[in-house]
Amino acid sequence: MKNSPILKYRDDFPLLKTKMHGKPLIYFDSAATAQKPESVIDAMTTFYVSHYGTVHRAVYELSTFATKKYEETRKKVALLLNAKKPEEIIFTRGATESINMAAFSFAKAFIRPGDEIIISEMEHHSNIVPWQMIRDDFQAVLKVIPMNDQGVSQGELDLEAFSKLLTDKTKIVAVTHISNALGTVNPIKKMIQMAHERGAKVLVDGAQSVPHMKVDVRDLDADFYVFAGHKMYGPTGIGILYGKEELLNQMPPYQGGGDMIETVTFEKTTYNTLPLKFEAGTPMIAEVLGLGAAVDYINHIGLDLIYQYEQELLIYATEKIQKIEGLKIIGTAKEKGAILTFTVDGVHPLDLATLLDLQGICIRTGHHCAQPVMRHFGLTSASRASLSFYNTKDEIDLFIEALQDSIKKLR
Repeated sequence: MKNSPILKYRDDFPLLKTKMHGKPLIYFDSAATAQKPESVIDAMTTFYVSHYGTVHRAVYELSTFATKKYEETRKKVALLLNAKKPEEIIFTRGATESINMAAFSFAKAFIRPGDEIIISEMEHHSNIVPWQMIRDDFQAVLKVIPMNDQGVSQGELDLEAFSKLLTDKTKIVAVTHISNALGTVNPIKKMIQMAHERGAKVLVDGAQSVPHMKVDVRDLDADFYVFAGHKMYGPTGIGILYGKEELLNQMPPYQGGGDMIETVTFEKTTYNTLPLKFEAGTPMIAEVLGLGAAVDYINHIGLDLIYQYEQELLIYATEKIQKIEGLKIIGTAKEKGAILTFTVDGVHPLDLATLLDLQGICIRTGHHCAQPVMRHFGLTSASRASLSFYNTKDEIDLFIEALQDSIKKLR
């Protein structure tokens, strides 16, 4: 499907029309951060130029307009995730802050010494470090779901081991929906069911899933779900924490300041209702509006079409890249997002990426903020090509050709 109807949307991304080192830009790093369509850029620019004002604090027209658009985005995100109500959507500065907010507020409300937290071996550092901090601050126990090492489908979580880790002391499980380092799509619905059977809550890191597939938090029965705006074609500096209303109401605020208060005296402060209880200070207004435009944009294209096309790209790229001598794909799960992580015998990933950069091709190298994953495979660094719907099979062909040429030069 080199002429897939989705390719017409590629023209919406200004940066993809530029050149790098005199070569047409091929951007294969969307798992790190996605490019932005004109509609997102325009929404933020128009707000700053024509409508800028603060939210929730004034009655003049600029402020009421900003407040209206700000809250409209909350409703859009609630619909995107199929949340029960907009009040379950909390605006944060990114997926990392969303996880930290959920972790510390949940811990204050529910975790006592000796309680258990479960994460997985394939987590991004943002879904490891906050839980280590909770472990240390609240004298909790941190357990880790291992990945498998057998068969052709490597880089999948061991659900039998997960079942054994769950106990009556397990308070929360924090797990990624799609691994940023491997592309593995985890069986989140089943894992949530397993955790709930033992009375545990579940936080899902959806940074790599929300931009690429439909997510229904009520169907999954997720207690918390987080994602970042910049990976779904929106701006940086904006993230989402979804939480079930009954849980969020029991959790204390993460930060103190304006907007999250109801009344303040020197003796006592009472807190606002959801969602403002968790949104202290002047928020990221332009970024929220940019996120709203990004939600509109992906809804216009359709997540089903996006998922189908990206899977075609993944299959095509996998067939091509695995034919390269000495190249090994890291992570071969049966279900994957459009992410290809690999190593090449005798070639350092940094050297490889440098030569590809000179040919206008952007890939990621390093530990991918997932050092435990790298250690599992006996690595300190790997190369990663991550695809999006604005990529093409022609770009993959050029990438494979450049990859082979660069490998020859480095050996």
